[in-house]
Amino acid sequence: MTLAKPVSSMDSYSVGDNDKRPWGEYVVIGVGHDPNGDEYCEKEITVNPGQILSLQSHNHRREYWEVKEGTLEVVLDDKHLTLQKGESVEVPLGAIHCMANGGSTPCVVYEKQMGTCAEEDIIRYVDAYGRGTLELDEKSQISVDLYNKVREEIA
Repeated sequence: MTLAKPVSSMDSYSVGDNDKRPWGEYVVIGVGHDPNGDEYCEKEITVNPGQILSLQSHNHRREYWEVKEGTLEVVLDDKHLTLQKGESVEVPLGAIHCMANGGSTPCVVYEKQMGTCAEEDIIRYVDAYGRGTLELDEKSQISVDLYNKVREEIA
């Protein structure tokens, strides 16, 4: 497979776009509009063992995640879920969420974003890699506490 240019924060997604992150990497495998005209973006996300993505929410998109390989730890608002291969979860618009891999092998996740598919729509609450975050409120603090618990468990 030929790798396209990395996605910068101001680009829209194209099939083949990819990016390496501190937690792993992703590649865009599909983009388009559904019959209602809503934008979508499909990614294959690989989360490396012992890694966790930022705790975040989105104002303009919802997401669907399905585990293709490995085991995925999920924080979804005030819930901690463990998903095995073939299991999935829907991340509603505005939900505070993250994914993590506590296993010893890479975890591969199919993600479908629906709505506005842009990196600018990431609102970070906490980040294991020092990227900027927002001030917390009572609702987000519950999710942050779960995030920190999962982060400790996978370390």
